[in-house]
Amino acid sequence: MSAPQIIDNAHSPIRELIAYETLWANKSASVKSIGELFRKSGKLPSEIAGNRHIPELETYFADLFSNPQVGYNIGFMHRGHAMYPARLGDTQHHIEGVYYSGDLSLLSGTGIAIVGTRKPSADGVLRAKKMAKLLVGDGLTIVSGLAEGIDTAAHQAAIENGGRTIAVIGTPLHKFYPKSNSGLQQFIAQHHLLLSQVPFYHYQHIPFTQQKLFFAERNKMMSALSHATIIIEAGATSGTLIQGKAALDQGRKLFILDSCFGNTSVEWPVRFQEKGAIRVKTYEDILKNL
Repeated sequence: MSAPQIIDNAHSPIRELIAYETLWANKSASVKSIGELFRKSGKLPSEIAGNRHIPELETYFADLFSNPQVGYNIGFMHRGHAMYPARLGDTQHHIEGVYYSGDLSLLSGTGIAIVGTRKPSADGVLRAKKMAKLLVGDGLTIVSGLAEGIDTAAHQAAIENGGRTIAVIGTPLHKFYPKSNSGLQQFIAQHHLLLSQVPFYHYQHIPFTQQKLFFAERNKMMSALSHATIIIEAGATSGTLIQGKAALDQGRKLFILDSCFGNTSVEWPVRFQEKGAIRVKTYEDILKNL
């Protein structure tokens, strides 16, 4: 396996990546504070960072991108990049930097997020796979979070049925979580599209309790990128519900499978339906509401 390289071109130069990481090189930095910084200035990362220089960053990235264990190229795009998805403007806090690996043309298609619990029932897995198969059969792109359970089933079904898939992860692009999906992540990065908003350097310098917060932000980003979100199965405290709320807040369609309403241990399906979510009894219910 060849060592990965940072993609450098006129639209996503290394200097913007380094400048962006410089802005994040503060333990107190957050998605909210960084978003506000850009919202108020409207400038590029390098314009905001100015002459601030952290030698450690250059050494860090030199080491990172010579690591053959990653196995795929990594690029960076900021607002203003030709392929930067304008749909991210609908997130609560401005997402100004996105790290990627793979085919950016997938962002121009119609993406449908399939999400759900990490510990699904056997029926839930089958429903996720069937839904992904039907959607890619109609030319739609499957978006999910590369987590165990429903996410994994959706990505795999999209690939197995000759479709396209985008994985949005809650760690930096060189991390594999869960480790059991490292092969799937590598495949998506090389043949489909892998995305993250998580800064490399900042992530390694904050405690695990703060690292976990990026998973919630991942769900909000995934919702914004997608034209609609479909919840297959989720418990009362599932992170999937963060995406459900984000979808409604962002003006996206939120679909909930009918089987979720039959689970008497959860109240969220009815609560979301009252706020505008669509109850799905047949695949046609999705098509006619997209």
